[in-house]
Amino acid sequence: MAKVPESIAQDSTQARLDAYLRTVAHLGHVEIGVTKFEESLRFYREILGLEVTEVEGDRAYLRAWQDYDHHTLVLKAADVSEVNRVGWRVSSKESLDLFETQLTKMGIDFTWVEGGTKKALGDAIHFTSPSGIPIELYWEKELFTTDDPNLKSLMPSHPSKYPARGVSPRRFDHVNFMVNDVQKEQQWWTELLGIHHRYFVQNKEDIRLGSWLSRTNIAHEIAFMRNGNQNGGIFHHLAYYLDSPDELLRASNIMAENGIKIEWGPGKHGTSGAQFIYVFEPSGHRVEIWTGGLLMFAPDWKPIEWPSNVGELGMEMWGSKPPESYFTYGTKLGK
Repeated sequence: MAKVPESIAQDSTQARLDAYLRTVAHLGHVEIGVTKFEESLRFYREILGLEVTEVEGDRAYLRAWQDYDHHTLVLKAADVSEVNRVGWRVSSKESLDLFETQLTKMGIDFTWVEGGTKKALGDAIHFTSPSGIPIELYWEKELFTTDDPNLKSLMPSHPSKYPARGVSPRRFDHVNFMVNDVQKEQQWWTELLGIHHRYFVQNKEDIRLGSWLSRTNIAHEIAFMRNGNQNGGIFHHLAYYLDSPDELLRASNIMAENGIKIEWGPGKHGTSGAQFIYVFEPSGHRVEIWTGGLLMFAPDWKPIEWPSNVGELGMEMWGSKPPESYFTYGTKLGK
């Protein structure tokens, strides 16, 4: 066999290394504008059961009890309920520079945000996806620490105690957006950010109805659904994870007792195998609470197609039908 010239081999190795490093590592947080700041803050803390790391001016920083970061959710008092930023930690310190180079090559406008400008974050890059989803890439983020005996866990693996308050989800799980062209959006996120395409649903006309993606081994960290109104990108929901189905039923009772509208569920998604409920918080954002779901470990995972003849089972295995609002309603994308 002919020997590959050393210069070509080096170029190839560097290209592969750059491609490996120019990826995200995991979903980090979501920032949302809320029109009813105090009511939404009460929902997320008292009813959903998140911990408030701190409140600073018109912003509140929250996390689930086993989220290791300073925050996974930011609430900002606003005139419009919208999603302001979806934060992803990148795979290495060098990744930000590699993303800068790639975004420049692709002609995508971006902005550097100096570390310390935003609470608990180092240097970050801001840009938007083809559907207008506001993205934030970062490497450095403060971890949550506390000496408060009411919060500090005896378990070294727990950044804070399991709270006896509200639903008390274990961790931040994923975000979901509705877009006009699911396939186009999915391919852009996979090719630019290295987020693996896990499974998807097609209709009878072979139009992509939904795609689910993750960089880690969980069922998905971001999803795209076809916007039934075909009027552009909107924010569908954010999601937190519970440990077991009995906790999900308890969550349903807590929502009902507190006058929180349950849009759909309890049910079970066939695609991920996760059980769920969807609710609306006071400012109009949809929140999913779910448990279970498949895990994927193969580095060469092939996306699973759910064709039209079984697509309904993908949405809900037990036979309940999502309301029309599930395919048409969402909150705005901020800038």
